Formats: sequence, structure tokens, C-alpha cells
Amino acid sequence: MSLHKDKMIPLKKEDFVSDQEVRWCPGCGDYAILASVQKILPELGIAREDTVFISGIGCSSRFPYYLNTFGFHTIHGRAPTIATGLKIARPELSVWIVTGDGDGLSIGANHLMHIMRRNLDVTILLFNNQIYGLTKGQYSPTSEKGKKTKTSPQGTIDEPFNPVQLALAAGCSFVARAIDVDSAGLQWVLKEAAAHRGTSFIEIYQNCNVFNDGAFAHISDRGFRAERTISLIPGEPLVFGAAKDKGLTYNGEDFAIVNLNTTDKGQLYVHRKENDISMAIKLNAISYPDFPVPMGIFRSVERPVYEQEIQAQICQARTENSDASLEHLLRQGKTWTVK
Repeated sequence: MSLHKDKMIPLKKEDFVSDQEVRWCPGCGDYAILASVQKILPELGIAREDTVFISGIGCSSRFPYYLNTFGFHTIHGRAPTIATGLKIARPELSVWIVTGDGDGLSIGANHLMHIMRRNLDVTILLFNNQIYGLTKGQYSPTSEKGKKTKTSPQGTIDEPFNPVQLALAAGCSFVARAIDVDSAGLQWVLKEAAAHRGTSFIEIYQNCNVFNDGAFAHISDRGFRAERTISLIPGEPLVFGAAKDKGLTYNGEDFAIVNLNTTDKGQLYVHRKENDISMAIKLNAISYPDFPVPMGIFRSVERPVYEQEIQAQICQARTENSDASLEHLLRQGKTWTVK
């Protein structure tokens, strides 16, 4: 992050690997995400003692134990609350929040929404496996309608949350999506999110091979990932396909798939990360099988950063009341005596 760009410290991936045994189920997508995070952290040039990972409850929330940085394993859904307090007290720190679709979008949805609205300078990683993994397979806020689980034996009747749509609606200044098995795409998004000043939100499609195996296999499998996903790279036309022979055009209302063997590449829609929020919403609305699923950066805009405005208020208050004491503050304003 920009507060640390002058603090280039030579580190390597191994420096961010803790001495704790990684305890996830063999084959869990969390391993791939952990490896990608450990890979990009030394490239940020931020000291380990200036880096903090904060989590709530769930499989994803074991994350702080496995990184050789400072961290908090907090309570269910409240990681954004702890992060808010820390960031206000120590705005120079690089703060990351690790949560899941259950922790972040059920009990923690209110806290997640408001930290994005306020625009604290934190990076949020939401692991979405569309199931409750730690508590053994109940349906989650992102489980597809009709999903049969231990708590919905006849199929859930709930409409699922769309995490990207929720982040956009909350006014989040950086919104992105990645897949656990696409290490190159995930690491690119992680670095872009870390460099952003303000709240960065990344939804990461993550496979739970025990309770919801293959939830994203239709788009994440290496054999057809290039045909069923499309990268949102700011400033680049929307092109996809193993041979990069397909693209998306936009007529002002709808997207359409075209073949680049018969359509000039200049007609393709060029993605702009700072576009009006409506375009990010339209891009998020397209999905497989009619369209490739968008991956990458939906939106990235500059907004006032919350902790900076808090610090400005504190400085102003100290300037205007340089001789104020705690006793004075407690007794100022209206008082009354109870007999």
C-alpha cells in the first residue's frame, strides 16, 4: 500500500510461512489461496511486523496461524469490526481480512457491508465455496437455490447472495473476483488489491472437496477455463477462448459474444475499472452458460479513506482544544445532579 511504498524490505515467500501445521482437509482450495498470498506478500515490500491478518470463524479463518505476520483470530462475523479499530489506531499498518461466505455474508454481513461503505484501507478476501465447511455441510448464503444439504434436505428455497453485487451496492471502491486454482490470475488481483487505497474486496471461488466438491468445476477446470471465464483487465478489450478468438461487444444495453475471425477486435468492449458502477453491475450479471464468467477487477475508484478522515478530525479537535483534559471533556455540555 502507498503508506509503505518507501519501505522496500527484501523478503521471500518462506519468510511469510509460519511454524504452525496447516490443518485443512487434503485437497482443500484454501491451500492454493494460502500459497498465492505467501507468494505475493514479499513483493509488496511491507515488513512482516507492519502486516496484520484478521479473521472470523470458519475454515478460511485459520489463515492468520499460517502466516508469519501479526494476526487476530476473532469471533464469528466480526473481523471487519476488529480491523476497523486497528486501522483507526494504527493507520500505517497493512491490514487484511480473511472471511468466508458463511462468516462474512451471514452473521457478519452487516459488518462487512459497513466497512466497505466507510472505505477503510483494508484488503478483504472472501472465500466462497457455497457451503458451511467447518460445521460440516449446511447450506450457506451463497448456496444455489435447490441445494440439498443437512439443513435443507429438500433443497434450499433461499435465493443466494452474489458477493460481487453486494460489494458494488455497498460502494466498495475496489471489487474483484478470482479462482483458487488460477494462481496467476489470483496473484495479479491480490497485488492490485493491496496497492489500492481504500477497501479492496476479492471474492475467491474456493473448492470444498469434502462437502461441496466441484461447485465451480464447470468453469475452473483447466480443460475449459479459458472458454468459460473472461478476464476483466482494465484498459483491455474483453477477449476469451483458448485461442483468444472470441470477445464481447456492448450495444449500450446488452453484451453479445462475437467471433474474432469475423469481427474486428476494435469493436469489442474495452473494460474500464473506473466506469460508472452500472457497467460493473452489468458485467457481474453475465454468467455461464450464456456467457463466460467474469474474473478480475470489476471496479476500482478513488474515494476518501475513512481512517485518514478520522485522523484529520482528531487533529482538528486537538488544535481547537489544546488545553482540554479528560475531566473537562467529561464535564462539558449539559449536566444535571440526581438527588
